[in-house]
Amino acid sequence: MESDDVTNVRTRDALRAAHLYYVQELTMEDIATEMRISRSSISRLLAHAREIGLVEITVHSPQDGIDSLAERITDLFGVTAEIVPTPVRASDAERLARVARSAARRVATLADDNMSIGIAWGATVSAVARELPARRLHNVHVVQMNGAANPMTSGLPYASSILERFANAFGADVQLFPVPALFDDPHTKDLMWRERSIRRVLDAQDDIGMFIFGLGSPRADVPSHVYSGGYLTGEDSRALLRDGIVGDCATVFYREDGSSDGIDLNRRSSGPSFTAIRRIPRRVCIVSSLSKLTALRGALAAALVTDLVVDEGVARALVSSAPARSTRR
Repeated sequence: MESDDVTNVRTRDALRAAHLYYVQELTMEDIATEMRISRSSISRLLAHAREIGLVEITVHSPQDGIDSLAERITDLFGVTAEIVPTPVRASDAERLARVARSAARRVATLADDNMSIGIAWGATVSAVARELPARRLHNVHVVQMNGAANPMTSGLPYASSILERFANAFGADVQLFPVPALFDDPHTKDLMWRERSIRRVLDAQDDIGMFIFGLGSPRADVPSHVYSGGYLTGEDSRALLRDGIVGDCATVFYREDGSSDGIDLNRRSSGPSFTAIRRIPRRVCIVSSLSKLTALRGALAAALVTDLVVDEGVARALVSSAPARSTRR
């Protein structure tokens, strides 16, 4: 009879193999390479996972390292976390692909009839959109949450392609938001917000049931689209440093403590206020890069997140860097 330790190790390995095979859709050869065991061992682990009930239609996690990590994040920050296992040496692109795949499945599960889904455009959400499984729903609306135009482009092809993928997956209609991401003058924004055509989109945003977003970060190894796509002037970039900005959610900028007040860029932003975001019942944040850890801490401090889909390495760093007591608002 196997000892408890051996049984626990086998259960842990069976769970990891099942997650990689059924959720991440890796081949058994790829899993064998990643786990450094033979293909036949992977086959036996998958069979064991089925035998002991780890696998039915989805992968069910028992009390293991990743599950404990997710519970720790819940205790610290009050969010539901899904931890995506990745190899230590995985590239940024591979991490993003894995996290996006898991996030797409989660979003598809959470989506429901008669729901409005808000989308904040960006590279992470674009990756999620490409992985969405088809699920035909009734009376679903996909709403753009912040403008995408800048002095060089309307931004509509980029943003609309992301929204269209969500719409095609769920049989939804699309509500675009044809305004600048950042206005040149906050007074122009104030005037435009009075227009009936713009008010219609703003009213649609007020009815959002689920918000899907990644986090922009000026410190990311791969620059976020808002920082590399011509949206910020030289003076704007200097203001980022001056105001201690660590990230943005839908082009609304914030500091590491989650505060967003007194940031001049936000007076020009087309994105929803943090107060408006917090009113949305479900707020799904997707993070795959360790270089966005500070941005993630700020978003959690600002209470922007209810559901977090995150790379395992980022999750571990988040917990290890957290204070002894929760800083939730």
